[in-house]
Amino acid sequence: MPAPVCGVDEAGRGPWAGPVCAAAVILDDAIAGVDDSKALSAARRGIVEREIKARARAFAVAFASVEEIAELNILRATGLAMRRAVSDLTPAPAFALVDGSYRFVLPCPARPVIGGDALSASIAAASILAKTARDRVMIEMEAVYPGYGFAAHKGYGVPSHIEALERLGPCPLHRMGFAPLRRWSA
Repeated sequence: MPAPVCGVDEAGRGPWAGPVCAAAVILDDAIAGVDDSKALSAARRGIVEREIKARARAFAVAFASVEEIAELNILRATGLAMRRAVSDLTPAPAFALVDGSYRFVLPCPARPVIGGDALSASIAAASILAKTARDRVMIEMEAVYPGYGFAAHKGYGVPSHIEALERLGPCPLHRMGFAPLRRWSA
């Protein structure tokens, strides 16, 4: 593979609310503690995030908004966020390894890697950066849209979120095109 190679991952494809986030990371050296973001506690992710940002050759984080998700669909919006993240890397990568099975069109040649966050340190680093960035946005949205519990559930379809939707109805952060939310759009 030509150098430099970046790892790419996303956070927030499944939630009912909020943007989708993607990150791209180029690593020169291994960083202790880098693992799939889902395998780390929030506190540990924060520590490792700072280490990645301090030691990566390059990193970038980008989002696709709720409006872009509605216009494009979640898969295409994920690809858009990934393109934005990879485009923001300096130096530009010659190749990208992308977590998952989808073949996204990126600014450089790319290969999907199923379970990539367990196989590639750069994908794992990207998963951490995407998750921490998106979580911060959802925590901030708790103040903008109080009562939904976004700081706790980050927009996922958990019972407390369903209860908030029953009580308050949807807010502009909700992805109304998602099947579970359609009952509130009528």
